Amino acid sequence: MRPLRNPVIQTILSSVLAAWMKFCFATIRWTWEGREHAEQVWADGGGVLCVFWHSRIGLSPACWPLDLAQPAKALISLSPDGQFIAKAVALQGFPAVRGSSANKDKADAAKGGSRALRDGLKQLKIGALAITPDGPRGPCRVMAEGLPLMARMSGAPVLFIGMSCNPAIRLGSWDRAVLPLPFGKGAIVYDVRRYPDGADLADVTGPWTELLTAVEARADAITGLERL
Repeated sequence: MRPLRNPVIQTILSSVLAAWMKFCFATIRWTWEGREHAEQVWADGGGVLCVFWHSRIGLSPACWPLDLAQPAKALISLSPDGQFIAKAVALQGFPAVRGSSANKDKADAAKGGSRALRDGLKQLKIGALAITPDGPRGPCRVMAEGLPLMARMSGAPVLFIGMSCNPAIRLGSWDRAVLPLPFGKGAIVYDVRRYPDGADLADVTGPWTELLTAVEARADAITGLERL
């Protein structure tokens, strides 16, 4: 049995990971760009889609100050690895909406896509929903249409977030996920868009993919983290 399928091991490891992330975030020297976009979203309140590539999940709690921003939940896959991540993120104040709209190889009922869409839209009536549009299995930095669909249906603004830190741990996962190390340099870059009136999903997915990659690349340029 894979270790992460064991609930006890999941709980222990997620608690350790959450504590480590909090320590690192407190000691990293952060640079912010485009924060005015995020501050306007926080001041307006209500629903907002918070978007970042899957490789930066380990940095994501740093981009959302709970004392300033509206309550947030994270869309996390139904996989055992997703459950582990969901527990670690929840310990930092971000409970999960479980499911995925990105994996087209599984039946909708198996991946929880319909329920995730329904629960996600419900969350967007009151607060923020964090999405990794290339998750849960990639390809890396390839956006599925679930994000544009939610933006069109909800009418919520989309906050594109690039995050980086250096030095960092690079995991051997499909996305080469980044985990923070303490006492380094960090960067968070924001930009914002709304779904264009009358646009097709396919017409939005490409430009939004480029924008999300651009804010992440800018964050990496600030910290000096190598692009992979």
